[in-house]
Amino acid sequence: MSDKHFPADGSPPKPPHKKGGHTPSPAAANAAAASFAALMANLHYLDAASVEQVRQAYRFADEAHLGQLRNSGEPYITHPIAVAAQCAAWKLDAQALMAALLHDAMEDCGVTKPELIERFGAPVAELVDGLTKLDKLQFNTREENQAESFRKMLLAMARDVRVILIKLADRTHNMRTMGDMPRSKWARIASETLDIYAPIAHRLGLNQTYRELQDLSFRHLRPWRYAILAKAVAKARNRRRDLVQKVQQEVEAAFAQTAISVRIAGREKTMYSIYQKMDDKHLTFAQVTDIYGFRVIVQNVTDCYTALGVLHQLYKPVPGKFKDHIAIAKLNGYQSLHTTLVGPSSVNVEFQMRTEAMHLVAESGVAAHWLYKNNETDSATAERLGTKWLQSLLDIQDETRDAAEFWDHVKVDLFPDAVYVFTPKSQIMAMPRGATVVDFAYAIHSNVGDRTVAAKINGEQVPLRTELRNGDIIEVITAPVSAPNPAWLGFVRTGRARSKIRHHLKSMAQTESESMGEKLLTQALRAEGLERLPETTVEDQPIWDKLLRFTGNRTRIELLTDISMGKRVASIVAKRLVALLTENGEKPDALLLTRERYTAHERLSQGAVVLDGSENTSVQFARCCRPIPGDAIVGYLGRGEGLVVHTDDCAVAKRLQYKDSERFIAVDWADEPVRSFETGVVVTVKNSKGVLAKAAAALSAAEVDITHVDMGQEGEQEATDMRFLVSVRDHAHLEVALRQLKRTPSVLRAVRAKPAA
Repeated sequence: MSDKHFPADGSPPKPPHKKGGHTPSPAAANAAAASFAALMANLHYLDAASVEQVRQAYRFADEAHLGQLRNSGEPYITHPIAVAAQCAAWKLDAQALMAALLHDAMEDCGVTKPELIERFGAPVAELVDGLTKLDKLQFNTREENQAESFRKMLLAMARDVRVILIKLADRTHNMRTMGDMPRSKWARIASETLDIYAPIAHRLGLNQTYRELQDLSFRHLRPWRYAILAKAVAKARNRRRDLVQKVQQEVEAAFAQTAISVRIAGREKTMYSIYQKMDDKHLTFAQVTDIYGFRVIVQNVTDCYTALGVLHQLYKPVPGKFKDHIAIAKLNGYQSLHTTLVGPSSVNVEFQMRTEAMHLVAESGVAAHWLYKNNETDSATAERLGTKWLQSLLDIQDETRDAAEFWDHVKVDLFPDAVYVFTPKSQIMAMPRGATVVDFAYAIHSNVGDRTVAAKINGEQVPLRTELRNGDIIEVITAPVSAPNPAWLGFVRTGRARSKIRHHLKSMAQTESESMGEKLLTQALRAEGLERLPETTVEDQPIWDKLLRFTGNRTRIELLTDISMGKRVASIVAKRLVALLTENGEKPDALLLTRERYTAHERLSQGAVVLDGSENTSVQFARCCRPIPGDAIVGYLGRGEGLVVHTDDCAVAKRLQYKDSERFIAVDWADEPVRSFETGVVVTVKNSKGVLAKAAAALSAAEVDITHVDMGQEGEQEATDMRFLVSVRDHAHLEVALRQLKRTPSVLRAVRAKPAA
């Protein structure tokens, strides 16, 4: 909206048209103008440039909300002005006031974030965006056990405390004007305010706002009880007026005889706190004795303790009712001395002693930073203020008088150890900071974690190692055949996920080892002339029992696992098993015995262990020679290592064969392996620009995956060796890749890496 529409005092014009509802009356428009003029009058703590920025934000908001009305019939702009006025009372900076004026523009008027960035800068747009996101949170306060999680998430989602302050100002004005809303909404909004927003105000030390939100919620949530209690308080106020005046006069007279400069103010307990005390302790109204109290405001900490002595000489203290919140401040930074004294007519009266600085923190909490920094000259007091308020939530070590620098300290999550995320069904879950999608999946259920294959965060596909952030909506995608990946252990954060993954991998390794042991024992048994192992039936159980007594194993599964891990030699166990079966009447098959022994040296034995790559932990492919399908291979049963596969020309395998030949068994490749296998390739190249990219492109063209590259440390030479670790299907696939490399410019030679000598 251009400047010509505005009077000189900056008040808003009458809307030329309406967007919805009825056209506001002249009186309503004048009320909006008057309230904005009142707001401008309270911005004396800002410089002229900042005031002009606030004015521009008001003009933009007024145009955006033009024609929109509140339930009371007032122009909608009166609400943002009231929110900004509360923020101005806290002496918040210009950015916060601009965001307060614009806080409904994105949600209600279709204004975009880029538009706000262009007009008012990124910090203001971020504040408005943060407020808009918080508005979208749907609090189901019927779930009382979730209220604390919602409070924490609300705090954690607002990375800038100003977002929370503006939100609290917004909620406070909405509660003040809730009488204009339909009565059907009262209970939900009042409950939400009582469960979510009032505790946040208390946590931030905004005691004045905290008390007001509680009272307003109580008034609309329990209107009959509020009305009855209000009448009782009014009567008590009239009855005790003389008593309160007498106490104040006596206290003022006592302090007049000292050198202490004091300011004494009366304090009345709020309706809700009276109701809460009556409800919690099952008291009648007459039994609530601390409805009235006094605050004694002094100049420094020493005077607080001196004032305490003056009061204890004037009236007798009630035993057990003294609290020193100066020496040990409350978690939200609150500091005061509390004492309860027996006043005239034996009525208990509470007194609170505090300094002006403490009073500001007590009433305004986190907002006291702005209230206090402009007029406090005592650096010691300022430093104490900076380290005491909100000390459990904000780790601010050094006070600063620069607002931008201050926010560098404050813009951290108020709950640094947790993030709060949603399931697709809007259930909230607290996860430790740094937790990943896999942690979330196991937090839901171990079966979900075990079967996880993919995930979406806020509707977008993400890697499983993605860290969760506050407010994320996470959808986990599972598959029945999926199983945990050992690589997950490298990034999961929660103990639950880690233990579940390890348990599953251990169970899987046990099953695979058992299967491998069965293959090896069957192969050894065939070499002795018997076709198959005894069944696990009742009839064959005595044979297994005798065999287990011979090997020293407790179960058949343990025996087969030991064979696969090389702790038992299959041929020795097979010979003992043949003896037991012969005793039982079975005889070796001479034809099978002849065929097995005749072909064993050619490694064509039908009893050879067939490998297809699906063996996982039960079979290892030696890194010294890196065998791939198509290579001639041998199998070595290492002690405790399981089956290790080498190429038959591997020098390491030959040394082992010389020392430990009985541990070698026949192995062979399956016709169609189910996965790729790693092997090494050495590429000699001319040192030239982009040679690594060319070699990588050649391997990619051959459909070969590169898993590792080593360029060496040879420095400036004409030629250099690049060592690739590549993943190929078989020997033929490797040959295709080598031919592709040899045809590449700058490549002098390409060969498979030789086994270690």
